Amino acid sequence: MRTALITGINGQDGSYLTELLLKKGYNVHGILKRNSVAENQTARLDDVYHIIKDNLYYADMTDMASLVRVLQEVEPDEIYNLAAQSHVRISFDQPIYTTQAVAVGTMNLLEAIRLICPQVKMYQASSSEMFGNSMDDDGYQRETTPMNPTSPYGCAKVFGYNLIRNYRNSYGLFLSNGILFNHESPRRGTNFVTNKVVKEAVKIKYGLTDKLMLGNLNATRDWGHAKDYVKAMYLILQQDSSNDFVCATGISHSVKELCEYTFTSLGLEYQDYVGVDEKYYRPEELDNLKGDPSKLRSIGFEYTYTFETMLDEMINYWIDFYSKK
Repeated sequence: MRTALITGINGQDGSYLTELLLKKGYNVHGILKRNSVAENQTARLDDVYHIIKDNLYYADMTDMASLVRVLQEVEPDEIYNLAAQSHVRISFDQPIYTTQAVAVGTMNLLEAIRLICPQVKMYQASSSEMFGNSMDDDGYQRETTPMNPTSPYGCAKVFGYNLIRNYRNSYGLFLSNGILFNHESPRRGTNFVTNKVVKEAVKIKYGLTDKLMLGNLNATRDWGHAKDYVKAMYLILQQDSSNDFVCATGISHSVKELCEYTFTSLGLEYQDYVGVDEKYYRPEELDNLKGDPSKLRSIGFEYTYTFETMLDEMINYWIDFYSKK
């Protein structure tokens, strides 16, 4: 039985990855960051908590000693580094913490791996935010596209991405980057635009609110489903050698299209309810993201969700939630 360690196990991606790896027969362990609201720590893991409850560890990416302790105890075959302060807009408000958690945290984990378990395979959750407004002539971002981040979060992710490549080349470690484009689900935090739009639209449908304020409606993103992307993470670590892969759908939609599809699905006109508030704009806007998944597809990856079926699932989740209120 192979053993996997997931940092950020209680997040959207961590919870779906846990379920996937358990189905594949893994012994799954996870790192949590302690907070004062214990009942919210593992909510996304409710379906599998009874299986992994004794395999959860409190540690912090900024505390290398705590990471060393966990690696010594777990002795993993695979590590999936998903822990981060991942909200881009918040990274402008908390740039130092974001850098410590995302950039320095990755260095701490790599040093712990180098010293404790250099034979392990590690997946690093890199981000499309690293590209910023840089794109190839055809409008796509690829593994070879120059990186020009437009946020503290994107800058921190570039540092982590390059550390992975540096430690791979310097020490011969199995370290792979998955450059994740936007990926959503009902488990996505409601401070992220997709689940914010869907949740508030359903609340409007049920008469619980009457307005939704957003930022840049013309920004376009390449949105996939988190369930698909955790399959990509797993697949990347099953390769014979480590490498870097763009994880994207190759199709982009605007925030306006997101609103239009969601509200239309609920029998509403988004123009009647959606407004723009400048406070939701970033200090430096990122206009367009669209990834080329050709390299990922070349190792056998296939998608199961479309933009529309992803949103349908999220809409149905919130309809079910509010219909029981």
